[in-house]
Amino acid sequence: MSETLTNTSVGPVLIAGGGIGGLTLALTLHQIGVPCVVYEAVAELRPLGVGINLQPNAVRELYDLGLNEPVLDTIGVQAREWALVGRNGRDIYAEPRGLLAGYRWPQYAVHRGQLQMLLYRTVLERLGPDAVRPGHRVVGYRNHDDGVTALIETRDGARQEATGTLLVAADGLHSAVRAQMYPEQPPIHWGGAIMWRGTTPGVPIRTGASFVGLGSLRHRVVFYPISQPDPATGLATINWIAEVTVDNAGGWTQGDWNRRVDVAEFVHHFEGWNHGWIDVPAMLRGASEAFEYPMIDRDPVPSWVDHRVALLGDAAHVMYPVGSNGASQAIVDARVLGAAFVQHGVSPAALRSYDDQLCADISALVLRNREAGPFGLLGLVDERCGGVFDDIDRVIPAAEREAFMARYKSAAGFAMDALNAAPPKIAPGKRVRAG
Repeated sequence: MSETLTNTSVGPVLIAGGGIGGLTLALTLHQIGVPCVVYEAVAELRPLGVGINLQPNAVRELYDLGLNEPVLDTIGVQAREWALVGRNGRDIYAEPRGLLAGYRWPQYAVHRGQLQMLLYRTVLERLGPDAVRPGHRVVGYRNHDDGVTALIETRDGARQEATGTLLVAADGLHSAVRAQMYPEQPPIHWGGAIMWRGTTPGVPIRTGASFVGLGSLRHRVVFYPISQPDPATGLATINWIAEVTVDNAGGWTQGDWNRRVDVAEFVHHFEGWNHGWIDVPAMLRGASEAFEYPMIDRDPVPSWVDHRVALLGDAAHVMYPVGSNGASQAIVDARVLGAAFVQHGVSPAALRSYDDQLCADISALVLRNREAGPFGLLGLVDERCGGVFDDIDRVIPAAEREAFMARYKSAAGFAMDALNAAPPKIAPGKRVRAG
């Protein structure tokens, strides 16, 4: 039997940003009976980006939205293993992931753009064609006692206003809403790491669905498949990230935050990285295109809420992509906020509850990821043996490695026993009735 909680909202929830977090929130609001409108800056949503991982805590939430295994299998691969390998090609740490590890939900490696387009299509199917307004960027807001006004700029430069009960800003790294909320916030933080990302056709290694980090803390490559192998060729799409850390005293000087580059500009950092089972230079050179990114985040803020306005996803907590949890946390944010609406109605009280539940812990995770997150194990190896070893157990005992990873999983919200035992964030049939 469905349950409803009456609230006194007089307009829709306005969502700034049609990325993974904003679209997940739209589907969540539809599930609980709350009207919403998504304002997206780009004129046309396209499947842009590279590979990402969805942790079991986020996959669980997508399942609860009806985007279950048969659906997610069309855009990605269920991960089977997470492994760190030293520069000498020897394993430092490996563990099963997802269902093989004992989670009730899998972990997925997917193309970020394909996930966004899946969410977008689902929003249009369930909420109707007017639920998403492309070409409309939210550039600011005004709070009122009984609602909020979103200030909007269209692609042709026209200014508009929209009124609603609440505004949720899922507008990413360069969030205009966050900038208004915190006009004195420090600039984007870059710690010195440069990433080059791309995809290459290749034969999946190890389990066939393994996430592998190879190298050292300041010089590594990460790779994993994001598609099933082609039956004719046996080749899957291998997503890779090559990374080096340099002196950041002069700041990021390239200007672009996402620059297409020739592989020849960076492949020299990885010459000789050939262990037979993986030829890193060949993998990098096999990409049809590559992009350069600085590894960046923002200093945490004390609250994600200003009365009737809340931040969500990267607008709230953009973090270093070392724990494979940026997109996952955006999904979880949306679901925690939806659950707060069920409990408190569509109200500032719900936003405060959401903030109380997540802001402090996820802000701590931002800083933990800045310190390398789970890749911190590579740093311990560097410290203790200079990255050269024959027997990893003599460098870092297995119990210490496992405890290190367990602490990270707990901080990131996907410790297995706790997740498996937790009830759904939004129980089936729970709804909020406006009126």
